[in-house]
Amino acid sequence: MLEEKNDNLQEADGKLGIDISDSTQDDTVEAAEPETVTDTPVSSPENEVDETAEIEETDHQSALDAITNSNAEESEDETLKERHDIPMKDYDTFSLDALVDELKKLVNIDKTMSVKDHIEEIKKSFLLQYNHLIEEKREEFNASKEDPNEEFEYHSPLKSKFDEYYNIFREKRNAHFKHLQTNLKSNLENRLAIVEELKELINPQANIKDTLKHFNDLRERWKNAGAIPKDKYNHVWNNYHFHVENFYDYLHLDREARDLDFKHNLEQKQKIIARVEELVNEADISKAFRELQDLHRLWKEDIGPVSKEHRDSIWNKFSELTKKIHDKREVLFESQRANEQQNLEAKKEIISKIEVLGTEKVNSHSQWLVQIQKVEALRNEFFAAGKVPSEVNEETWAAFKTAVRNFNAFKNSFYKDIKKDQNDNLNKKMALVAKAKELQESTDFGSTTPIMKQIQEEWKQIGHVPKKYSDKIWKEFKDACNHYFDKLKEHKSEENADEVAAFDNKKAYLDILRAYQLTGDHKTDLDAIKQHIEIWKGYGKVPFSRRHIEGKFNKILDALFEKLSLSKKESEMMRFSNRIDSLSDSNDTRKLDNEKIFIMRKIEEVQNEIFQLENNIQFFTNTKNAKKENSIVTEVRKNIAIHKESLEVWKDKLKQLRNLNQPE
Repeated sequence: MLEEKNDNLQEADGKLGIDISDSTQDDTVEAAEPETVTDTPVSSPENEVDETAEIEETDHQSALDAITNSNAEESEDETLKERHDIPMKDYDTFSLDALVDELKKLVNIDKTMSVKDHIEEIKKSFLLQYNHLIEEKREEFNASKEDPNEEFEYHSPLKSKFDEYYNIFREKRNAHFKHLQTNLKSNLENRLAIVEELKELINPQANIKDTLKHFNDLRERWKNAGAIPKDKYNHVWNNYHFHVENFYDYLHLDREARDLDFKHNLEQKQKIIARVEELVNEADISKAFRELQDLHRLWKEDIGPVSKEHRDSIWNKFSELTKKIHDKREVLFESQRANEQQNLEAKKEIISKIEVLGTEKVNSHSQWLVQIQKVEALRNEFFAAGKVPSEVNEETWAAFKTAVRNFNAFKNSFYKDIKKDQNDNLNKKMALVAKAKELQESTDFGSTTPIMKQIQEEWKQIGHVPKKYSDKIWKEFKDACNHYFDKLKEHKSEENADEVAAFDNKKAYLDILRAYQLTGDHKTDLDAIKQHIEIWKGYGKVPFSRRHIEGKFNKILDALFEKLSLSKKESEMMRFSNRIDSLSDSNDTRKLDNEKIFIMRKIEEVQNEIFQLENNIQFFTNTKNAKKENSIVTEVRKNIAIHKESLEVWKDKLKQLRNLNQPE
């Protein structure tokens, strides 16, 4: 009974175990009954060989399976072959922008399925990074939101572009699949029909020439029948080759034609073997493997069987060479896995650094900006580090996300404290805004101006407020201050004409004062000087830039006081009174305050000096030789009297200053 083989690639040409007898070399043939040829696979040939053969079969199987599976997939959709012409890049190292640009470029390639794997890798890398970004934005939002009912929203133009390009690819892919499925079903039916016709060719009553012609027509139809589903690939091809070889064995009725065909097929397969021997030494292993796939496809799909005497030997040689290339490919994969392991160690180190940054406490915004930049740099290094072994990919990614999330939580706790301080600062600044608005219409410029300047200084000392309020309250405060100081400027402009007139009057009066002569009567002259002072004060303030005229007036007064022979105290007090009146008229409260502080310090200094001198006197009077020290004691007592007189003057000055602040 003739039966088909298992769906193993090598069985399409060797180790067939067919029971047709070829021992008879004459024209008499015991042909198998056509109806005995079925589509039922026979038992595996491993059951018919010894244990050594079984081991050899197992050694080669992984190499052959790699070729078979890839060819089955590409036979279903021939555009998949072209994916090898487009390099598969390490998309994990791409930024989000670069991934979108790469997706846009691949989507525009006409052969949709040739870029399918590339686009899926891009999608995987993009979503990993984008979801990580969303998590960070959500954590930032939760840390800074004011309203607990506010929902998180984040819109990325980059994500919109990605979705747009990926949807284009998905539509093209779906259209391609729809068209492909229709063709696959039809092509499968055609190929199965061809196999059925092959079965019917074994007919001793048929004319051999007509049968050969029909056979060649079937082979041509088979070549042009098109792709079929990959899950049917091996079974259908092995079924086809089983019946082709069955027909060739039947053809020893025309042994010469059969042998010529066998010879031609053997030569073609020997050429393939010669090329594979060259590929064994090819430096580019991936390129060699892809060409090996094509050679296997050619061996299986285009070249017919060889004579039984060569079938096993030539197949064994071909499969042995296939195994060598496959082994070199495995070495390449091992090297890639070693690189992936190095990438894993690099990513673990990056994660460790982020974990350390997630525990380093810093206390200022500027320092946190440095920490954030460090984490961002490490984040970029992580994505640029390349692939890691697939079995630890999710674990590594989860560890990275956890490290970044912990850092963000640590950072956010700092900014929550800052936020509390900023809210306190906001309340303080809002109070200053309210005060500035309250005073902005005031016309009491003498008392209001120092207050407005003071609240401006207070504003500078207050720290940051929440960003969402910063511009608003600053504008309100600035507008209120500007409004007040604009009014003050207008007021000063109105006063300026009076000040110029006062200067002109005082300048003319200086000439009158210089010409004044004392009468010699102390009281009359003192009253006259006081009258001059009152007239001078009556002229009012002069422009700030011309206040030097006050110094000239004081010099003339000093000369008159000297001629009048006033006591030192009287002279000093009159000069002081005139100076204080000038400061008071100019509303220069700052200078008045400074004058008061200066006098209080002088009073304290004089009192300390008097106290020290009195202690010294006590020391001398207690000594045994006190009489000999009378001259020193006398000098000290004189100094004490001088200091006490000075003290009285300073106290009178302080009293006069304080009287200025008393309400009338």
